[in-house]
Amino acid sequence: MKLLGIGSRIKHTEFGLGVVTNVSSKDYWVTFIEKGLETIALNSEFEVIESVENEVDTISFSEVESTLRSMLKQWSDISEIVHIADKWKGGKLILEPQDTNLASKEIPIDAFFHKIVMVRDRIRVMEQKINASNLDDQDKVDLQQYITRIYGSLTTFNILFKLKEQQFIGSKVN
Repeated sequence: MKLLGIGSRIKHTEFGLGVVTNVSSKDYWVTFIEKGLETIALNSEFEVIESVENEVDTISFSEVESTLRSMLKQWSDISEIVHIADKWKGGKLILEPQDTNLASKEIPIDAFFHKIVMVRDRIRVMEQKINASNLDDQDKVDLQQYITRIYGSLTTFNILFKLKEQQFIGSKVN
């Protein structure tokens, strides 16, 4: 099957006459005279009225972006977007000392949450570096156990996370 280039004219049994305006790895984006913009599979049945033959890149920008995002997430210390739970947005953390002569301290909870996420991301990077290191297996296991305990110590802050899958997970007792 030869791909049609942008500008090719087709006649589709359901949508009528149209012009190919974009091509992805799976679909033609076609602007039809009577139905407007529709996506149709590359292997759809239609009649080619006029074929424009030019270079067609069948990888869409969104596919490239998605692949790049996945690679960066896996191989760098760039963190994913982590949202604070809605109920805490705009809130504040208030620290009050027992001594009433001392002033209390207010911290925007969003800033505090950001610091917690940064700690989590840096622990993950450390974990990746340990796994990729030349340490012997027993040393790697020992360090992994410390990291698991660190995560367990941080589970108190899970109430701040909007999504459960982004929370801290310590060791699980079965």
